[in-house]
Amino acid sequence: MTSSQQTGNQKKRGPLTRASHWFQRRMNVRTNEKIRRKAGKVMGMDMLILHTVGRHSGQPRESPLTWFADGDDARLIVASGGGSRHPDWYFNLMAHPDKAAIEFHGQSAVPATPHVLEGAEREKAWQRITEAQPRCAKYQKKSERRYPVIRLTPR
Repeated sequence: MTSSQQTGNQKKRGPLTRASHWFQRRMNVRTNEKIRRKAGKVMGMDMLILHTVGRHSGQPRESPLTWFADGDDARLIVASGGGSRHPDWYFNLMAHPDKAAIEFHGQSAVPATPHVLEGAEREKAWQRITEAQPRCAKYQKKSERRYPVIRLTPR
């Protein structure tokens, strides 16, 4: 099926974008398995699995993400995604914030409330994130969009 023949909830993608999307989904599945089986770290970074619901499909989605501590139980995540637009998980999270959950190695998923940080609160969090993981600042400098920082608080 060519991209001009796609309809409904299917996204119109060129051949390279479709391959990229397929590859990303496969890597997410493998990373989620690694987080669940082996440890909560991948390449030295603390990882969680963000559970969301697809904004168009209504299907459950799982995204492996790096997290940063924020107080006793809240976690910060960054919607980087490396592209010119926010990652799909961010749009899913914003469309259905009441369906969000977070899962850590060796634990079941727990419901979480997302809050997008703004202003001074975001800047303070961003400073902590980039001190802990300088590559985040490097990626941000290469992007024309400002990466959202989201606080996830277990409910």
